[in-house]
Amino acid sequence: MTLAFELSALKQLGDPNAAFSDARTWTKYIGVVSEKPTYVVTNFTRKERIRQDFFSGPRGVKESLENVMRQFDTDRHVFVGTSDEDRVVAEETGWEYLPVEDAAEAAEWVLAGDDDAPADPFEDEGRDDWP
Repeated sequence: MTLAFELSALKQLGDPNAAFSDARTWTKYIGVVSEKPTYVVTNFTRKERIRQDFFSGPRGVKESLENVMRQFDTDRHVFVGTSDEDRVVAEETGWEYLPVEDAAEAAEWVLAGDDDAPADPFEDEGRDDWP
């Protein structure tokens, strides 16, 4: 399987790195596509320490999905998105569409804002040892 996340879908996950690591165990290729400029995707994936097999680069989502499908020959191509526009693009390019909420539920990934999300020890605003 080839799995593509729309950047906004990836941002809705509580731990995008953990989701990518988990997905690597059952996918052949995984990456991020977005209409946003390349540096936005690159900055996010670096910050989250996500290693992707492909990304949209200067292309939009539709062209990226078409190119990925041509380059990565797998039995399934699944696009995880957040909107009706994402669904339409998936259908136009021959990808299966999966809303991020459904993907998270099926894979047991935590969504950002879920009460079960692990706490980030570096986001403690109550520190009194900082100047």
